[in-house]
Amino acid sequence: MDSDEALRYALGKPGAWPDSPWGEGHDLAKVGSKIFLFPGRVDGRSTITVKNTEAAVAELKQRYPELAGPAPYLDKRLWVRLEIDRIPEDEVCELIDDSYDQVVAKLPKKERPG
Repeated sequence: MDSDEALRYALGKPGAWPDSPWGEGHDLAKVGSKIFLFPGRVDGRSTITVKNTEAAVAELKQRYPELAGPAPYLDKRLWVRLEIDRIPEDEVCELIDDSYDQVVAKLPKKERPG
């Protein structure tokens, strides 16, 4: 899975929508008014930045020390950037699902998908 496929997967979630707040080429996925996925590329490799619990982020960094790192400009305890080229597709989908669930849980009730 590459970052474009990850974005397409994320946009299939209920209430998810694409946004480009920083202009063309900076697409991301939101639910309600909140971002739950930043797809991207670093040194030619596909990446995603996702939200999770502190424990899950720490576990990902330990499990994938060469592929997981801090998310620039975001809370480093709750967000992680992962190079996804070498992570199994089902695990990438699970990480996106978890990020979506974390963000939806914090949305005001009126913004949550029906």
